[in-house]
Amino acid sequence: MYKMEHYEASASAIRAEIGEFKPKVAMILGSGLGFLGDEVENPVFVDYGKVPNFKVSTAPGHKGRFVFGTLEGQKVAVMQGRMHHYEGYSYEDVTFAVRVLRLLGCDTLVVTNAAGTTRTDWNAGDLMLITDHIKMFSESPLRGENLPGFGVRFPDASWLYTPRLQDIAREAAKEQGVLLREGVYFYNYGPQYETPAEVRVAKMLGGDAVGMSTAPEVIVAAHCGMEILGFSLLSNMAAGLQEHPLSEQEVLDAAEAAKGRFSGLVRACLRKL
Repeated sequence: MYKMEHYEASASAIRAEIGEFKPKVAMILGSGLGFLGDEVENPVFVDYGKVPNFKVSTAPGHKGRFVFGTLEGQKVAVMQGRMHHYEGYSYEDVTFAVRVLRLLGCDTLVVTNAAGTTRTDWNAGDLMLITDHIKMFSESPLRGENLPGFGVRFPDASWLYTPRLQDIAREAAKEQGVLLREGVYFYNYGPQYETPAEVRVAKMLGGDAVGMSTAPEVIVAAHCGMEILGFSLLSNMAAGLQEHPLSEQEVLDAAEAAKGRFSGLVRACLRKL
């Protein structure tokens, strides 16, 4: 179990690297989407391996470092890569960085992922605004002793994804001329892709996209009192909805193809925060 002193030690180590810089917006970038971190102005890079208590990110397309700097006038802390439960990490490990970023001053979280869509009327390559998520079949990242310095024992989860920020995203998408789907993200912890039967269950339960990340970090960010904006790149049709097998290369290729639209949308949102 991590204690408050573990989070404070990590935050202190990062402050030693970034000096007086105080980020306001944290960004967690998913598979193939880390390029936004390369667009940060006056960047300071901090490898995860240099931060005490941090785990390394082993997923394809994840650089495994922080980028601190400015993007569209916002002071940002960008995570180029995240930790996943399927890498062998506990949910405490997976969400550790969120609490550290909160201690560093971040009050807003922008989170992205690549996901498969369960919707046959949507297309691979579409962008989706996450309005809610479903995470019912694994333990909570808040399990164990509560740390009141971050939040209450039984936090409300009615509006994990901040309605105000969703309105900003809709407005930004309209201005950018970007088609923005809206839907519910269904969390599975992987690393195997979902079976066709699991995809059918996810759809029946209300999931519009399925993936292996995001929900744990969002739960912890909301517990910390952060506002949250989430996007999924619908990188592929979920299992059973296409003829060929799923692959990680398909995810990375879809992210590459969506670079311009995705970057433009997120940057437009940052300008409006």
